[in-house]
Amino acid sequence: MLNITKKTENKAVVFSLEGRLDTVTAEQLEAAVSQALPETEELTLDFEKLDYISSAGLRVLLSTQKQMLAKAGSMRVCHVNETILEIFEVTGFSDILTIEA
Repeated sequence: MLNITKKTENKAVVFSLEGRLDTVTAEQLEAAVSQALPETEELTLDFEKLDYISSAGLRVLLSTQKQMLAKAGSMRVCHVNETILEIFEVTGFSDILTIEA
């Protein structure tokens, strides 16, 4: 299960994720991000309450990052726990994503 909370301020959007970002829930995030992207210049994904991310979740992050770069926007991931940070490091996503404490 994944709960997504969206906050918008001007052209900045923050998605706070709670639960698991996996094969079952990745489409949910992808749909929410796709809807917000046309008007978004700064995208933040808050992982403070995210427990788990699978390869399907990583795919959504990579796709979103590419879309933001293509429109000269920015994307960052914040409040990443040690488990998810380790997944980012093993997969090389720590070199691709902007990760903040």
